[in-house]
Amino acid sequence: MKQEHIVHFKIINKTGTRLLRGLIYLEEHQEPTLQDFEKCLQDCGHEVRIVNKEQFIFRAFKPGEEYLIDVLEDYEDPHTRDRNAENLAKTFMKDNNPL
Repeated sequence: MKQEHIVHFKIINKTGTRLLRGLIYLEEHQEPTLQDFEKCLQDCGHEVRIVNKEQFIFRAFKPGEEYLIDVLEDYEDPHTRDRNAENLAKTFMKDNNPL
């Protein structure tokens, strides 16, 4: 059964950096390979070639522009909500609307 794997990557060019994401479909319990990342970036419209295999850094090309793409494999979104912590916090809050 195929599962979605979100790939976060950082584009580094002359104007600065941007965080973007792509999607890879993998078999259950399968880890993405370098070729999976390369295909994902190509599907996102980037013409890439690998620069650093250990850190998953690619060089990308567009007409008149060359830039780097850093795949952030261990990326954790700082805006991810921890629902368990939120529920625990609610148990300590005073109920202003008694029944």
